[in-house]
Amino acid sequence: MNRIAYQKSPAVALWLFFVAALVFAMVVVGGATRLTDSGLSITEWKPVTGAIPPLSDQAWAEEFAKYRRIPEYAQVNAGMSLDEFKTIYWWEWAHRFLGRLIGAAFALPFLVFLFRRMVPERIAWRGWVLLGLGGLQGLIGWWMVSSGLSERVDVAPERLTVHLGLALAILVLLLWTGFEAWVGPERARPPTGWSRASAAILGLAFFQCLLGGLVAGNDAGMVYTDFPTMNGRIAPPVDWSGGLWRALLHDQGLVQFNHRIGAYLLLGATTFYAIKAFMTRMPDEVRIGAAGLALLVWMQAGLGVATLMNAVPLSLGVLHQAGAVIVLAAATYCAWSMRRQEERLFSPAIGSRGR
Repeated sequence: MNRIAYQKSPAVALWLFFVAALVFAMVVVGGATRLTDSGLSITEWKPVTGAIPPLSDQAWAEEFAKYRRIPEYAQVNAGMSLDEFKTIYWWEWAHRFLGRLIGAAFALPFLVFLFRRMVPERIAWRGWVLLGLGGLQGLIGWWMVSSGLSERVDVAPERLTVHLGLALAILVLLLWTGFEAWVGPERARPPTGWSRASAAILGLAFFQCLLGGLVAGNDAGMVYTDFPTMNGRIAPPVDWSGGLWRALLHDQGLVQFNHRIGAYLLLGATTFYAIKAFMTRMPDEVRIGAAGLALLVWMQAGLGVATLMNAVPLSLGVLHQAGAVIVLAAATYCAWSMRRQEERLFSPAIGSRGR
């Protein structure tokens, strides 16, 4: 046939979900890379040849020599042994390898699916957008790393947050497109208050992840490790001498305070949404999704408090970042599911039930 005659493709959906799982793994490994201070161990960007790690003693010595020329070694890791360097090198190499793997796992099947006319036309354009975003993510990753190679001893927090934010945006788009490929097209209609609310929760969850990126980039989880106060105060002192934006992006106390406020808002929003879904007798799919999301947010908040009060050990820090991605994925499903339910719930024949 000359044109695609169907509007859904389970095979394409499963492929998109697989790539989303790889993105999830990359975000988690990226969190571990940050927590182990490994992100600057590879000082060059070689998209192709960089996939091959050092394979000889001489190659390892050359990589170590390059690392010893940057400020992080001189000011933080002076005297580091070669074996210690290998440990941080492998974290960063694994992170970059996952990025290359994701690129191949997306691009090659996408081209095959296009050639075999298996991608529904209504979502094919999203594939091209995702392909472009993947390439952009590689560039942003190097832009982030380069910020810590000359004057700083770590990467710029705002660049790390942009890098994380784009990875999460790619994840959301992969999941949403996968849902669409699995089920088929929706019937266009104006969004209801429920749809807007679920979209707002998704946006809030995404923004909270960005605030978490700033916390990680500033090592802000290492200070004010008491809860619910911050060194006995409701809010910490803030250094405003560098201006509003510098304080918002770089002041450790303010960055952590904002992340706490974001958590409270997300807890309140998801809890209210779940209660409202049960009170208005929404379909089981919506109620289970809303309740599951609220439960995940409460668990994530508890994990966040434990992570903070233990000054962000590697295990808890990685779990907390993984939990954030899971919450975002659940919020994506809730927003998509609510949008899909609107035609059945709010059509004129049914009336206003569930509004």
